[in-house]
Amino acid sequence: MPSNAAAGDGFVSVGRVGKPHGLDGSFFVEQASEDPGRFVVGAVLVVGGEEARVVTSKRAAGRPVIRLDRRVHRGAELTVPLSDLPRAEEGSYYVFELVGLAVEEEGGRPLGRVRAVEPGVANDVLELDSGLALPMHEDCIRDVDLAAGTIVVAPGFAEPDYPH
Repeated sequence: MPSNAAAGDGFVSVGRVGKPHGLDGSFFVEQASEDPGRFVVGAVLVVGGEEARVVTSKRAAGRPVIRLDRRVHRGAELTVPLSDLPRAEEGSYYVFELVGLAVEEEGGRPLGRVRAVEPGVANDVLELDSGLALPMHEDCIRDVDLAAGTIVVAPGFAEPDYPH
């Protein structure tokens, strides 16, 4: 599952400006998109509502390190237009599409809303505002309906008396 978080207004976050790397204005990208082409030299990102072009790009300690054609503040969100994202494959979803969806068990018992999607050891995990953590696995997830704003999960992943 691609790991992008919503930024709103037709844009999606692909990372944040992290700590500096060197003296030339380069910085680590925090919460970086998994798309390897997102931070290549020449890529255009939107920072603070204005376009910025990647002028240098490398990896350090396994993370992207980039320099933009203008200075940006640490913590600034790096975004791209939603229209720039490739269509998700069948059965795959962007994180920003899942956050906020109502989660219920088959039969209609509400379990909460998706607060975050976190990487897990074997698969991603839906973290709900109710405190539940549910695996993004076919044994658990029965249906994702983006249009209806719901995720239906199999019985047995929440305690029978789990209050919502």
